[in-house]
Parts: sequence; structure tokens; C-alpha cells
Amino acid sequence: MQKATSPKLKSFSLYAIVSAAMIAGGTLAAVLAGVSPANAASLATQPDTQVMVFMIPLTLLVLAMLFEVARFALRGTLPAHAPARKPVRRYWSPGHNEG
Repeated sequence: MQKATSPKLKSFSLYAIVSAAMIAGGTLAAVLAGVSPANAASLATQPDTQVMVFMIPLTLLVLAMLFEVARFALRGTLPAHAPARKPVRRYWSPGHNEG
């Protein structure tokens, strides 16, 4: 049995509000912490900061993928195995007509 998604369009307004609130909160925290463009530029030259800027989004991406795989698998909607296909001849050989 196939489970279909609902035809109702999903609203992304909640996601937009949460994203805007997170951006505003991060901006406010940076202003309150006294981070200026000059401070940010000096931080960006340090190797530890460069590794952190690369690894944090990569780690979040991997965790999000693992979460989605687990959610999909635990829902029990994995597709059944497809029947084996017969091999397709790719090259012509003498005495065998296509057709």
C-alpha cells in the first residue's frame, strides 16, 4: 500500500518566522558581544576558526541527513525490492538480429 502526502500546500510561514528570529537573535548577540568587522576579520585568519566555520555546517548537514533517514525508515514506508532486470545487450554480435 502506498502512502501519499496530503494535497494541501504546506505553509512555510512558521519556518520563515523562526529563521528571522534566529537571524535577529544572532545579530543582537554579535552586537552585544562587541563583534565588529575588524574583530571578525582578525578571527577569520586563525586556522581554528576556519576549521570551525567549515565543520559546524558540515556536521549539521550530516545530522540532518541521519535524522531524515531514521524518520523515513521508522515510518515503515521503505519500498519493496524491485524485480531483477534481465541484462540488456549493448553490442551487436553476428547472427543475432535485434527486434
